[in-house]
Amino acid sequence: MLTPVEPPRTRTGAGRYAPSPSGDLHLGNVRTALFAWLFARHTGRRFLMRIEDLDRVQQGSAERQLDDLRSVGIDWDGEPLVQSHRTAAYREAVADLRERGLVYECFCTRREIQEASSAPHGAPGAYPGTCRELSDAERARRAESRPAALRLRAEESRWSVRDLYAGTYSGAVDDVVLVRNDGRAAYNLAVVVDDAHQGVDQVVRGDDLLPSAPRQAYLAHLLGLTPPEYAHVPLALNRHGDRLAKRDGAVTLSQLTAGGLAVAEVVRMIARSMPLPPVRGQNGPHLPETAAQMLEVFDPRSISLDPWTVLDPLMESACVPR
Repeated sequence: MLTPVEPPRTRTGAGRYAPSPSGDLHLGNVRTALFAWLFARHTGRRFLMRIEDLDRVQQGSAERQLDDLRSVGIDWDGEPLVQSHRTAAYREAVADLRERGLVYECFCTRREIQEASSAPHGAPGAYPGTCRELSDAERARRAESRPAALRLRAEESRWSVRDLYAGTYSGAVDDVVLVRNDGRAAYNLAVVVDDAHQGVDQVVRGDDLLPSAPRQAYLAHLLGLTPPEYAHVPLALNRHGDRLAKRDGAVTLSQLTAGGLAVAEVVRMIARSMPLPPVRGQNGPHLPETAAQMLEVFDPRSISLDPWTVLDPLMESACVPR
């Protein structure tokens, strides 16, 4: 791992947090949002919110998520951007790529892609290029039974990005989906277009997303956009070592407060996991209890690069000193 340097303090650019409104935020989501906010505010950047609602949406989820973020002290500049309102921008980006011969139709199912990538010599998870060179007649035949997705015709197989903690990271680039077969923009396209539109030059997110950064940076390059700086931070895991999820019991903010925890106690627990040092208070030093108090003592060079294993938040909070 690279020993991180102090990020330059700047008054330009922005960081962001981009939740998907598929349910309530859990502890890991809130922790990552706090990291993103702390990085942005620590470097003098604006902090922006984006609702990534191009996939499954639970009614009322976005509002509850924003309320949870406000309750821990996270604020943001301007109104949240909503991806479902950005269809025209995504179409424009695809049209630009299509004019240069960098888009093709794909009729593969997920099962076909999984089977091809699991075959000998297949790259796990990578699209094998099945539809890349179809004839006009074959495309017409396949279109009779299944609508096409649109894929990028990548001209590189690998791309490198710079990450604050991972250093120079080189990852695979393949023919990512740009538009799904239901006509909606795919994640990799939308995130690149929207980061550029919002002036986002700093992306702080979970380190499980590091492998996707080269694909997104390469796509930004093709669109003539400047990729952001990256800082991939460690995840919150459950007792089995898997990424924390809402199915892991009482892990959302509303569940924890219903179980008797104050929001300040939840924030202290997250502060300890990062870890952050105590702040000074009227009754002596104590762990931060709000985002603003976290910012007083936040140093990106001092965070742990190990994941946070969450066992039982209600029990764990009792072991966190004030």
